[in-house]
Amino acid sequence: MKPVKTILRLVLGTLLGLSASPGTIIAAPDTKTFHVSVTQIADQKAVFGTVESLKVTPARARLSGTLAELTVSEGDLVTQGQVLAVITDDKLALRIQSVNARIKALVAQKKNADTELKRAKDLFGRGIIPKSRYDAALTNANVISNQLKSARADRSVLSQQVREGKVLAPASGRVLTVPVTTGEVILPGEPLATIAAENYILRLALPERHARFVHTGDQIRVDASLVDGSASRTGTITKVYPQISDGRVLADAMVKGLGDYFVGERVRVWVSTAKRKRILIPASYVSTRFGVDYVRVLDNGEPRDVVVQRGIQNTIKVGDDTVPALEILTGLADGDELVAP
Repeated sequence: MKPVKTILRLVLGTLLGLSASPGTIIAAPDTKTFHVSVTQIADQKAVFGTVESLKVTPARARLSGTLAELTVSEGDLVTQGQVLAVITDDKLALRIQSVNARIKALVAQKKNADTELKRAKDLFGRGIIPKSRYDAALTNANVISNQLKSARADRSVLSQQVREGKVLAPASGRVLTVPVTTGEVILPGEPLATIAAENYILRLALPERHARFVHTGDQIRVDASLVDGSASRTGTITKVYPQISDGRVLADAMVKGLGDYFVGERVRVWVSTAKRKRILIPASYVSTRFGVDYVRVLDNGEPRDVVVQRGIQNTIKVGDDTVPALEILTGLADGDELVAP
């Protein structure tokens, strides 16, 4: 007499319209299976990165004087060429008045010298005066004309110095610091404001044990939820600095949307470190009973429950779809065939 289990298999095969033989499990035609394979993955290390400006430029004074006007403060957005402050020097106005008076005198002298030259030229042409007097009149007219040009050039220099009293933004960006106040005495070259250019980067300080695993072009993941509650952002490492300082290696990463952060703000970042083997399976193949995780593995054509230990959540590509997945730490091996519960 056949065992009861074999009889049940035969009955099930008859009901489904399929042939059956002892030791073979008859599965429904829509039974889903998944082939387990081992893949390589780089572990993710959580570190903190600092939002930095790729370029911080100071707006410096070009002349000495008194700070008469200050139009910006910390946090303001400025554009290149915008007037940030105005420096005045009363001595420049006095010098301009002096040069203007000298120009007026030279204009009168030039008018008189031109008249004398015209008269000498006429007399010399009629042979009344010698050539030496004509040459003297010509030389005097040329000297006064050149003196007038020099005085006007001096006035242009003073006018340019007055215009240089306006301190312009050297680049577009956000004002970080303004270390001066109105009424201060300013010296040439003194910074009146520091401006962070708008192209922000994320500067990472990684432990030196991870230095050999970090390369230009690697992908990183930024936890933007720490700031505005949005989804995580991704970026790319653009530079790895060759010097290790205080046990850490520095790296720069480009991430879109860093303009929403404060300069100097620290955010959590995941970077790839050493690679290891892992097993990923769709989360739908894992069932939990009484706090224990199980998967169904085909063993000689017959499914059996196997206890597994799950790891972190992830995603996996199944066909053309991306589905939630779980990393399996123990319980499965490369080549196992899973059956959906």
